[in-house]
Amino acid sequence: MSQAAARFDAPLAPWQQRIHDQAASAIDAGRLGHALLFCGPAGLGKRLVAERLARRMLCREREPGGDACGKCRGCHLFAVRTQADPVELRPDGTLAHPWGHSGHPDAVFIGHSEHPKTKKQRTEIVIEQIRALSERMALTPQLGGAQVVLLDPAEEINRNATNALLKTLEEPQPGRHIWLLSAVPARLAPTIRSRCQRIEFRLPPQAEAQAWLATQGFAATAAEEALSAARGHPGLAASWLREGGLALRREVAGDLDELARGKAAPIAIAQRWTADGQGGARLRHAADLALEAARGGLTDPGRTRRLAAWFDAANRARDLLRTQVRSDLAVAEVLLSWREASGPAQGRSSR
Repeated sequence: MSQAAARFDAPLAPWQQRIHDQAASAIDAGRLGHALLFCGPAGLGKRLVAERLARRMLCREREPGGDACGKCRGCHLFAVRTQADPVELRPDGTLAHPWGHSGHPDAVFIGHSEHPKTKKQRTEIVIEQIRALSERMALTPQLGGAQVVLLDPAEEINRNATNALLKTLEEPQPGRHIWLLSAVPARLAPTIRSRCQRIEFRLPPQAEAQAWLATQGFAATAAEEALSAARGHPGLAASWLREGGLALRREVAGDLDELARGKAAPIAIAQRWTADGQGGARLRHAADLALEAARGGLTDPGRTRRLAAWFDAANRARDLLRTQVRSDLAVAEVLLSWREASGPAQGRSSR
């Protein structure tokens, strides 16, 4: 069985199944329009649920109210990929792209494309992709049913592409469905958000998250530690447990402690953090640790403000690592300010 086909046979997590069933019922009842926005933290299964709903919609032999049969031509074509289907969440919390392309002629996947000249993966969704989408949606569905577009990550549509997409959303055609997926919906233009019905993914109750991690084969103690570090996010906790993220987090905590005490050089740590390609993952942990420190030190408002500002700076540096900047220099600039951000209010530390 291919990786893509197995993806549709594996059981959904409880919170995913709830959202799937509610959305499926609403779609069958005609309560959801042609434009949907699947939104919520990365790693909770937005894409997995959206894909299952899309396959269900495109199934040619589905019983009324039932799920996709998994056996008809439409289901088989939907499961075909031209490349291995990527995981939704990397250890650093970013989405893995580009998508594998479905073999189904009426399933359209839009993600980060390859630049035709440089052959490098783009960091945004561009107008050429949306224009091609509009042209495709003007055609009759090839298998005679619906046509479903999944666009992910929607918040990375650039301005020109946003304007083109808005025009497409304003001119809906029967049987055409555009589903946007976003971990940061606030970055989407308000005009886009206002034309979509939202399907919200939220963190599940802690007990449910812990029970799910147990079904994934993780020991209870390790799962509890990972879930606490991930602030209740089961997908992120599972990713850390599989990929050694907790060990990386402890390493980052140790490095930040050394920096705060003046026992380490920011540039040396930045070079080590970025040497193995996991600079983004380390910055994510560093930002989380700064946020924890800010929440735990509310008696020192000045320190809390500095830590909050450092949290923002670490996340901006994380975004920079996806560009052409020198990664070690981008990380070093953030680390240089850690000692000042994490220390007590000036004038009180040694008096």
